[in-house]
Amino acid sequence: MFEGAAEVRLADGSGRCDGRVEVKHQDQWGTVCRVYWDENDAVVVCKQLGCGSVISAVQSKRFVPGSGPIWMDNVDCRGTESALSDCTHKGWGKHNCIHSEDVGVTCTGEVLATPDLCDQIWGINK
Repeated sequence: MFEGAAEVRLADGSGRCDGRVEVKHQDQWGTVCRVYWDENDAVVVCKQLGCGSVISAVQSKRFVPGSGPIWMDNVDCRGTESALSDCTHKGWGKHNCIHSEDVGVTCTGEVLATPDLCDQIWGINK
């Protein structure tokens, strides 16, 4: 059964493009464990959120630990996926982590569409 891409957000950071990675599964927000977390994984999160490029893939306690379920562990992205849920992982809710191991991401910021790109998207002719 195809579920589509799971929503992703960054929480408790300095803005929309900085914070602890949270993913929505079964209508509940949860966190991602740091095992195997690297820049390729962060690239996918920044891309999915429209937040530009990666500044850092955080595996430390820079952000406040989350609460609720830990949805993903052993995440392994190639960096080409369009959503974090497209990356391989241990299985939804399968982990051996605690919330102090939650990952975070810092991205460069929102990517704004150029006027030419907007013209292409909306078919505006000059």
